[in-house]
Amino acid sequence: MSLKSSDDRMSPADIDHADLDIDTARAVLAGQPFNTMIGADLTGFGDGSAELVLTIEPRHRQQYGVVHGGVLAYLADNVVTFAAATRLGSQVLTSGVDVSYLRAARAGTLRAIGTVVRHTDALAIGRVEIWNDRPDAPDPLLCAIAQGTVVASPARTRR
Repeated sequence: MSLKSSDDRMSPADIDHADLDIDTARAVLAGQPFNTMIGADLTGFGDGSAELVLTIEPRHRQQYGVVHGGVLAYLADNVVTFAAATRLGSQVLTSGVDVSYLRAARAGTLRAIGTVVRHTDALAIGRVEIWNDRPDAPDPLLCAIAQGTVVASPARTRR
């Protein structure tokens, strides 16, 4: 979850655990070049949970017209890491994610909700639900669930 170091962005060492709020977390997300390609927005962050929202676009679909599993896996990975950061601080890395795809998503938005289930000072286990809010359905559909493990990581310097 660490920020990319550059002239106009904070380094991970600049973020104090006590100062980790949704605005700082959004700055972290903005510092992820891959998220720039995907286009997710952080809409919730705090108290052991996080939420990412993604508007489904043609670039997110695979050859059968459904959202690519890699997009869902990315959302699961990132949202569980953000949720864990609310417990472990900003220096965290995902050490594993297991995603189960339940239903295909084609249109609307995806809402990934990550919640820390258990944590220590060095490790957090979280669960994720990814919901598809569709324009043609009154209720969102659960399209994926995941579990992730996130570890606290000491600050690293770029070489």
